[in-house]
Amino acid sequence: MLLRHTTKEIKERKALTVNPAKTCQPIGAMYAALGIHNCLPHSHGSQGCCAYHRSALTRHYKEPVMAGTSSFTEGASVFGGQANLLQAIDTIFTVYEPDVIAVHTTCLSETIGDDIPQIAKKAETDGKIPKGKYVIHANTPSYVGSHVTGFATMTKAMVDYFAESNGRKIEQINIIPGYVEPSDMEEIKRIVSELGIRSVMFPDTSNVLNRPQTGRFDMFPKGGTTVDALRSTGSSKATLALGRLASGPAARALDAKCKVACEILDPPIGLAATDAFVDTLRRMGGVSVPESINTERGRLLDIITDMHQYFYGKKVGLVGDPDQLISLTEFLVSIDMWPIYVVTGTPGKKFESKIKEITRDVPHEVKVASGGDMFLFHQWLKNEPVDLMMGNTYLKYISRDENIPLVRFGFPILDRVGHSYFPTVGYRGGMRLLEKILDALLDKTDRESPEESFELVL
Repeated sequence: MLLRHTTKEIKERKALTVNPAKTCQPIGAMYAALGIHNCLPHSHGSQGCCAYHRSALTRHYKEPVMAGTSSFTEGASVFGGQANLLQAIDTIFTVYEPDVIAVHTTCLSETIGDDIPQIAKKAETDGKIPKGKYVIHANTPSYVGSHVTGFATMTKAMVDYFAESNGRKIEQINIIPGYVEPSDMEEIKRIVSELGIRSVMFPDTSNVLNRPQTGRFDMFPKGGTTVDALRSTGSSKATLALGRLASGPAARALDAKCKVACEILDPPIGLAATDAFVDTLRRMGGVSVPESINTERGRLLDIITDMHQYFYGKKVGLVGDPDQLISLTEFLVSIDMWPIYVVTGTPGKKFESKIKEITRDVPHEVKVASGGDMFLFHQWLKNEPVDLMMGNTYLKYISRDENIPLVRFGFPILDRVGHSYFPTVGYRGGMRLLEKILDALLDKTDRESPEESFELVL
């Protein structure tokens, strides 16, 4: 349904969300679980919940997403889901033979109050968990948080269940990438490798949700972080977490459990955030930055210089996840664009204050909403339009109604293909983002310019 009847008049809403700028916790937990090698995510709830979680990820990544479900019926809803989960654990290990079953809860199982660790312990006692196999869990009710907090909870579970210290530090750094694309995880690993640093990334969905077409179906792709690598994270000399909300909890848990010092940065989107990422790696690894990385940075600076005249003073509206929006806002401000509307569906007042701090020198009123929705965002646009929007697929309706260019960014992107193969992090990712932004702005200029202004060359 198109949104042409959205009103300009803004009224405070406490009990109603219209077109939320987020999705539910279990989707993030399932995505994180897919970043463990030979892991089968398991939705402890009804078949409908699992079908939604799988389809949301499948539609975004254009890859088959495998997951199990406890298949709650009316009986399980009344008496609890222990019997269903015990049967599921037995069947999954017998038929599909994963190394890990990663259980995430749903609204229904959380409301009932199922104790997943107790059920897993009973499964182990009953001999349903083979030796060398594991069941981990994350509590992810959909009525709180978002897909970002679900991702964070499952990532922290990897620390809680697997990380262990062998009593000495090994020369490796843990990288927790945050809720980003598989291509972004791949690019982060490439940069770390380019600096000559040994690392363990977790979770790691590269070569899982952007795997190559081989003509053969594999239940468990080659990618993902192995259990042995997850264990070794407790002996690493440091952890670098990218994203305070998505990666911070796991980094702090690892520090508390195994005394692995951590630093938490914003995701490396744009020049300043990537500079901070590279410099922190340099310090942690005790290495020098190679010329290859300096060359990439120089290219990003060059393209910013070439494009700057088209970016200057353009107003932007952003919708997405908090960690990514912080870095993206900083990037846009650095190239003299004005992010004046910034909305995330994930609650958190710290996000609002951080965006206000980044945009303090923007010569325009900046409106920020955490726990907001796209209806509010649309109302802001009705009162004063912007030159560009950036966000997920659901913004396309507003883009069409208001004739505002849209650059698709974040999760979910359902109507385009390729985002899981091309990064937006690092210097290379920054160049790609700038190209997409400028293309969107100039496409509108070309589309609407009169004949005498329709130029062949810029």
